[in-house]
Order: sequence, then structure tokens, then C-alpha cells
Amino acid sequence: MSAGTASDAALEALFVPFATGELALPPEGGVLVLRAREGVALREHIRPGWLLQQSFAPAANALARHRYDVVADPALVGARLRAIGAAETFHTILILPTRQREESRALFAQAMQLVAPTGVVVASVPNAEGAKTAESDLALLAGGVGQLSKHKCRVFWTRPGAQPDPALLADWLALDAPLPIADGRFISRRGLFAWDRIDTASALLASVLPADLRGRVADLGAGFGYLACEVIDRCAAVTSVDLFEAEGRAIEPARANIAAAVARSGRDIATRIEWHDVTLGIDGRYDAIVSNPPFHQGRADQPDLGRAFIATAARALTPGGRFWMVANRHLAYEATLGACFGQVRTVVERDGFKVIEAKDPR
Repeated sequence: MSAGTASDAALEALFVPFATGELALPPEGGVLVLRAREGVALREHIRPGWLLQQSFAPAANALARHRYDVVADPALVGARLRAIGAAETFHTILILPTRQREESRALFAQAMQLVAPTGVVVASVPNAEGAKTAESDLALLAGGVGQLSKHKCRVFWTRPGAQPDPALLADWLALDAPLPIADGRFISRRGLFAWDRIDTASALLASVLPADLRGRVADLGAGFGYLACEVIDRCAAVTSVDLFEAEGRAIEPARANIAAAVARSGRDIATRIEWHDVTLGIDGRYDAIVSNPPFHQGRADQPDLGRAFIATAARALTPGGRFWMVANRHLAYEATLGACFGQVRTVVERDGFKVIEAKDPR
């Protein structure tokens, strides 16, 4: 993310209470950063022994390039600490909450479980992204917070020795658990894209998928696995399905959904689910690829994400392979599709979306 964005501002603001002396970082170790991301402010303050958590693969990869210690899931933090023989609580836990309120409540609860009895939990949220709400949530859980404003963000922290409300803690920890949606047909998780419903664009693509897709199939940007499950349900000649998804929190629901789809099919279908940034390319060769590519990170459209998905699909298809994708109608992917494929056609346009089939990868 470029300098000057709201997200960078939140990262910079996160460290202001330590710069002003209102809070103090331990000299080494003892710090966990939830939903960490790379940036100048982190590089300036990080010390040996910090543990960073980030479930979004591109952000996790950016952290790993600096050789930081990174885990994908807060639930894995305890296991990592036991593996290295470290204490299982932290003096300071820093959080960059998400825009999804219930997901952020779960982060607050996870932090309160992992903070030492005399430690503090510190969070930073841009004013335009629900800072007041997030502050009130942590205050409710922890019995009050300190607060300051900087860089158009609010930074707020628990008091040393704060004890969370036990009932509220249990309720908010449960907010991170996978749960059924769509009348129980799928498992999802709060905070995922379209987590509580079948996305309109994906449903449109599924409705026109041909039943003659066969062989090895990949789903790029699979989310909780809806499109891959539809392929298994609709295409009897499919022999394997690989799912690639950048958000690590989607992997567990996707695994459950794919297992259920294979069981429904009664067929021997090989499956693989990878936590992976599709824009970096994928391994394997496929007879068909389906995708509802992401087109934004944050609020602004980023059509280059979709273009990168198209290029990845073209490289991963067999010579006779077929690519089926859905996109917002206003996104101009046609030039990239034409450069990557010999044949491109728009199958349907409806509800602001378009479904495209592309063949003959170049």
C-alpha cells in the first residue's frame, strides 16, 4: 500500500502512544501484532522476538520478505510460542482491526486471551473506517480504554491488568468460528468476501457454467469454495479440483465445503486447497479454470488484480483449456483477455456483471 493511505496512517498512529511515552514497548520480544502489515512504521519499531499475524497472503508475503516471524491464524499463536519455548502471553498486543465489526470483535477477544495480566492491548483505526465504534467495542470488553487521535485515526488501549467480561469474551471468540449459511449448504466465516450469502456475481457464473467441463479444474480466488462446489455438482467429468485463495481464514470453510461436495457427488475427485496469492502464478496445468477475481483492496477499484488473475489463468491452462470468469461490467478486462487468449466471448451480461469464456491460451 502506498504512503499516505488511510491504512498507512493507521499503522503510523498505532505507535504514537509509545513515542509520546504514554505506553512502553518491552526491550525484546513480548509483542504480538494482529493483522500486521509491512510499512515504514513497523520497520522503525519492530524488535527481535516480535510475532506478527496476518491471514491475507499478499500482506503476509510482504512481511515474510523482511524475515519477520509471521503466522496466518491467531489460533496458531499458542502453538508457535510453545514450539520456540516462549511464554504463552504477551506484554503488548497491537491490532489493526478490519472493517468487519464482528471480525474485529473476535480479534479483540483473541487479544484479551493472549495478553499478560499486566499487559496492554492497543488498536488503531482510521476515523473514516469506524474508529469510534471499534473503540467502544474494546472499552466494553475490557472495562474502559485510554485514547488519543493522530493521523486522522483513533488509537486506543486497555489498562494494565484489565479483565475482560467473561460472557462477552466467550461470545466474541465464537464470532471467528465457521458457521453455516445458505440454509446450511455452505460453511463460511465472518469477514470473508460475501461471507453470509452467495455472491450475486458468482451465482451468475455458476448458472451458465457448461456441464461439459472435464479433467483438472482450478478455482482462482475461491473464497469459501462456492464456485468449486458448483463445478463438482454440475460437471460429471471433472476428476480434480484445486482451490487457490489469498485469505487464510477462508481455508477451513472451503475445505469443509469441498469435502461435502465430493461426498454428494459420489465420485472419486481429488482436491487441493492452497493459501496463495494468485497474482504470483500457480503451479499445475488445468483443463478448465473458473474465477470471480477480486477487483479491489480497500475502497478503490484495482482492475490490475483481475488482469493478473487472467494472465495466471492463461499460463496455467492446457492448450485446449477454457477459462470462465465473472466481473463487474464496467471493468475493462477485454484487452488483457485478447492478449492472453485466442478466443474470447461474453456469455451473458446481467445485474451489472458479465460472464466471459476465453479459450486457446496464448
